[in-house]
Amino acid sequence: MRDFAKNIVNAPAAAKLGMAIIAVFVFAAVFAPVITPYSETEVVGDVWEEVGGQFFLGTDHIGRDLYTRLVYGARNTIAIAFVTTMLSFAVGISGGFLAAIVGGWVDQALSRVVDILMAIPILIFALMILSVLGTSVTTLIVVIALLDSTRVYRLSRAVAMNVEVMDYVEVARLRGEGIWYLMRYEVLPNTLAPMVAEFGLRFCFVFLFISSLSFLGLGIQPPTADWGSMVRENVSGFDFGIMKALMPALAIAFLTIGVNLVVDWFLQKTSGIKDE
Repeated sequence: MRDFAKNIVNAPAAAKLGMAIIAVFVFAAVFAPVITPYSETEVVGDVWEEVGGQFFLGTDHIGRDLYTRLVYGARNTIAIAFVTTMLSFAVGISGGFLAAIVGGWVDQALSRVVDILMAIPILIFALMILSVLGTSVTTLIVVIALLDSTRVYRLSRAVAMNVEVMDYVEVARLRGEGIWYLMRYEVLPNTLAPMVAEFGLRFCFVFLFISSLSFLGLGIQPPTADWGSMVRENVSGFDFGIMKALMPALAIAFLTIGVNLVVDWFLQKTSGIKDE
């Protein structure tokens, strides 16, 4: 814990800014019911009321408090993206490590399946599946996680193949350790740095992908607050000079920037490159 605190204190300004941005959004997601004046779906005013006065950020296209919707949107979007990324990593890392350690026909079979899935554009594939299966939160999480796990599989297999030929892995094999032991105690600790960095990048991708699907009407469904759907709902305001759609769009941009700033710092720190 002391080393962790020291790393935070010694982090560059860009990384601290990224951590501050992430902390604000996580705080909003966790304490949404406490820091918002209205409920997520409550209509409290006229359509597209101005910023200020009774409503901190005005109201949306049907009169709901935009600030409340943004805060609840943080809770829904971030939580779903995090769970989706965790599931995609569980599937991708398990498959990638298994392919690298076992090799042979297992590696060939898994890799060819992944090649087939990656040959289809992920947005088109997701739209097709969600159009058939529906757009419940559970379906959304499972579909995106399975599609995104192919990218995680590729990276985890590549880094695991560099580790599984090391002497300490061979010693563990000679001791008679099983595949799970090799994956959990030999390969994973020695591939943790690139996988953690990849987790941040994949989270950004999943977060943006869910927002894109919501904007297209196949992501998180109304009346649940979601930044992507909030952009779609308020985009018609541009015709009248009303910029309410920019607020959820800016929230998406800021969170993406914050995560990328932290990931960049982590990659630089684990690579051993020092700042000049």
